[in-house]
Amino acid sequence: MSDFTSNFWSIYVTAAVLISIVACLVLLWVTARKKVKATADNTTGHVWDEDLREMNNPLPRWWMWLFVLTIIFSLLYLVAYPGLGSYPGQLGWSTAGHYKEEVEKARQELAPLYAQFASRKPEDLASDAQAMAIGERLYMNNCSQCHGSDARGSKGFPNLTDGDWLYGGAPETIALSLQKGRIGQMPPMAAAVGGADDIKNVAHYVMSLSGAPHDSLRAQLGKPRFSTCAACHGANGKGNPALGAPNLTDDIWLHGWGEQAISNIIHNGKVNVMPPQEGKLTEAQIQVLTAYVWSLSNRPAATKP
Repeated sequence: MSDFTSNFWSIYVTAAVLISIVACLVLLWVTARKKVKATADNTTGHVWDEDLREMNNPLPRWWMWLFVLTIIFSLLYLVAYPGLGSYPGQLGWSTAGHYKEEVEKARQELAPLYAQFASRKPEDLASDAQAMAIGERLYMNNCSQCHGSDARGSKGFPNLTDGDWLYGGAPETIALSLQKGRIGQMPPMAAAVGGADDIKNVAHYVMSLSGAPHDSLRAQLGKPRFSTCAACHGANGKGNPALGAPNLTDDIWLHGWGEQAISNIIHNGKVNVMPPQEGKLTEAQIQVLTAYVWSLSNRPAATKP
């Protein structure tokens, strides 16, 4: 309810809840008072399957009072807990607050476990079997949805096992990526590159940088036009980790390979977002996760029990 931008929906929900409760009470009262004219044998005259007759008996009192108690309980519940629009309830309980309490409790319980890793470098932790087991769990819970359970990524999501890093593969750089997240943005370059033929030529020149199959004539024509891309990717196409600009010479294609795929990116640009884990994970958890991610492309022997 706190996400509502006006009071209308809060009032609407409150009214709907209270009217529903009152309607139940009125329905109960009306049905209790309503009398159906009975026949001499105290039935309503309704017969099903030849011999099933509806008796004209009132509702049991215990059932009636049970219904009344449920209505009273619902009103008390709405006073204590959220349920009436934006009214937070006297107890101040919320699902978000309850979740935060559980997370904080779990963090306190796990603090002694992570304390043993706090003063150690990621390179050292990468050879610690216990730290890597914990790091794998952290990875599976927080990173595998994008990078895959095997960390090999997919189209648009980097492979973490191949040593090709957009922003650099040093442990401190990986830790920064985990903490703050990353926003990789390539603007549409079609207008700067030129016409449709120029874009195709640049695409073939880009393919030539990594030795991929290409049209050598188009690549030769596209080389001068590549100067518009050199500000980020460098004159030699080797990229710029400070900007997260990919290396175009290593034959690793994050968003697809070939003339059409490269031309589309030149036309439309590309935005990639990695969400920050700071706040979601503790500093100690990020340290262990950093060591695990670093180990994926460095593979030290996990020896320490």
